Amino acid sequence: MSPEGSRQIRADAAVLDHVAGRSGAGLAAALSRAEFGAFLLRCLDEEATHRRLFPWAAVSFGVGVLLYFAADREPMIWAPVAGLAIAAGLAALVRGYAAFVTAVAAAFLFAGFLAGAVRTARVEAPVLAQAMIAPLTGFVESVEERPQGPRMVLRVETLGALGSAERPARVRVSAREPLRLRAGEFVKATARLMPPPGAAWPGGYDFTRDAFFRGIGAVGSLVGPVEVAAPPREPDWHLALAARLDEARNALTARIAAAAGGQAGAVLAALVTGKRGLITEETNEALRAAGLYHIVSISGLHMALAAGTVFWSGRAILALFPAAALTWPIKKIAAAAAMAGASGYCLFSGADVATQRALVMTLIMLGAILADRPALSMRNLAFAAILCLALEPEAVLGPSFQMSFSAVACLVALAEWQAGRHGGREPPSGPVSRALRQARRWTVALVVTTLVASLATGAYGAYHFQTAMPLSVFGNAVALPFVSFVVMPAAVLGMLLNPFGLDAPMWWLAGQGAAVVLAVSRAMQEWSLSVVAVPAFPAGALILFSLALLVLTICVSPLRWLAAVPAATALAVAAGAARPDIYIDRNGTSVAVRGPEGRLAFLGRAPAFVVEQWLRADGDARRPDDGSLTDGVLCDRDGCTARTVDGRMVALVRRPPAFVEDCARADILVTALSVPPGCAAPLVIDRARLRENGAMAIVLGKDGEDRLIGQLPAGERRAWMPALPSLPRPATAAAHSRPPPVSDGRDEDEETVVSSDAAD
Repeated sequence: MSPEGSRQIRADAAVLDHVAGRSGAGLAAALSRAEFGAFLLRCLDEEATHRRLFPWAAVSFGVGVLLYFAADREPMIWAPVAGLAIAAGLAALVRGYAAFVTAVAAAFLFAGFLAGAVRTARVEAPVLAQAMIAPLTGFVESVEERPQGPRMVLRVETLGALGSAERPARVRVSAREPLRLRAGEFVKATARLMPPPGAAWPGGYDFTRDAFFRGIGAVGSLVGPVEVAAPPREPDWHLALAARLDEARNALTARIAAAAGGQAGAVLAALVTGKRGLITEETNEALRAAGLYHIVSISGLHMALAAGTVFWSGRAILALFPAAALTWPIKKIAAAAAMAGASGYCLFSGADVATQRALVMTLIMLGAILADRPALSMRNLAFAAILCLALEPEAVLGPSFQMSFSAVACLVALAEWQAGRHGGREPPSGPVSRALRQARRWTVALVVTTLVASLATGAYGAYHFQTAMPLSVFGNAVALPFVSFVVMPAAVLGMLLNPFGLDAPMWWLAGQGAAVVLAVSRAMQEWSLSVVAVPAFPAGALILFSLALLVLTICVSPLRWLAAVPAATALAVAAGAARPDIYIDRNGTSVAVRGPEGRLAFLGRAPAFVVEQWLRADGDARRPDDGSLTDGVLCDRDGCTARTVDGRMVALVRRPPAFVEDCARADILVTALSVPPGCAAPLVIDRARLRENGAMAIVLGKDGEDRLIGQLPAGERRAWMPALPSLPRPATAAAHSRPPPVSDGRDEDEETVVSSDAAD
């Protein structure tokens, strides 16, 4: 509709309104609605003209995956199959454009749901039912060297007296002392194992689910001597290949660390081989404080730099030969070489989830060059998202997928906007002016892209890690040029020279760049605003923010400004979220209570990992060793008590004699034991309730209307969740004296490392 037509409609409506009064006003409103409808149709037509509808198919696929994980029980496999078939049939039969788009969107949604169901059925394997100490035999699948002892994944052959239906297929264990083990060896040892631990608080990181999809059925440590023995059978080719690759990775890790030296060598080794065991916790903290921890997790940045180095080098070398440059498609040859290099890098670095996802994105971008298509486009990103989610649907729940694709989507949208804005030719100038202009362009591009990526991923970092890093843009702007122009090119040359034994100088050079990155990280760590604690907020706020980001990056018409609505709503939901007043760990051995002063106080002996998780969820910047964490807490050998923010008493019972007094005086009683019959406490969280709900949180309400939140919602059990207890045990004195098995500090360390790995 032209502006003249719009003005004529308004004029006619005004005349009618003057003549007919209320009826004229109604007609004017109808015409306004018609005008809005025409505007909406023009926007949708613009979106279709620019081929922006297909990216929404990837969104629909992701929504289907989310709906699968939101189900409160395992769905029937035929349901999504039938839905997909019906939607696909309707898409083939309908004639209207709107109906066709709706049917295609529904088909992608059912396909995403089906992908989640198929993935779960494919990876489902036995999970250890309860903690145990038992003889263990199995093949070493991978080894990660660490200063405190190696950590390894074992493919289990035997575990105590457990049969095949109860025995985990793979376990992840740590050794208490240095061992010289190699991937592929068959070992015998005694292992202290426990089921993969769940979240420390409802809504927190759930290692149980991640371990399920990794095929890990138990975690723990080896106790006593470890014997390398003759295997009962030859390992299959999968294990043999994995063992050879892991051995090569460990050898290269040791060579890089020795050539580069210090923590710079440890960081460089992690960047090349994916082995992060040599990095100390102090270095990890410094990298996190500067917002640079992503450089030690091989993902999109590393894959793009590695493939880009191969692509640029190959094309530059071929361009030196006029015959080749004039007769061969050197750009496509370089793209094919980069695809091969990226695939080899992924395979050699361990092919983690984030690395595989980065490889898929890289291959699609480079494949577009082979097909004479634009490499950097929203359609290619949508293809990559669909393929990644089809292979590993569970990735949509993790920060790695969310942060990777949100950052790339914003950068692609920025690149498209810049291409449309600066389409003209540059004025002629001399070499110095061109060099200065290029340097200025690179500097601005680096700062802008870093800022855009930081803004795009900020909400996901705040949701998953309860931290914000407002100064990370400065750390990335200073450090990433050294990674891009020194570390990665030298690392690629080091990999090429390694078979000749001439790679040591390249590792030294790359180590110098890594040392600069560490220096920047440690300097940023000293700044008080490097890491800001952010209270946990509901998943609904993150969904609204994601919707805003999708609308802003996918849409090219004025519809993109509708992103302000879900963005503002997300901020309101996040700001208005109620924080729990009580946290209870899954074993019932520790509790955090919000005291009268408004801060959490800790009852019992919570592991440092759990304390850190609770503090972060509350937006509390204190460390687990802060002396103020026990303010207002009274303890004896039988238990602890503390007052809540509204004056109620919380009692943590550790030994049966405390029941007599605490059942009578406590308003909220928590225990790892079974509560005796007749306990008068208004609210009791005991052994049976914790086994059913896992870690719990309580939001105190007025007049006793408290809200209890469980890590495992009542009655909900999915394939990766622990099974419900069969029947509660009778409350006997013997039962009181035996609390459920709890993990020691070693296993909490294991959980900490695993959770940080997954978070990366």
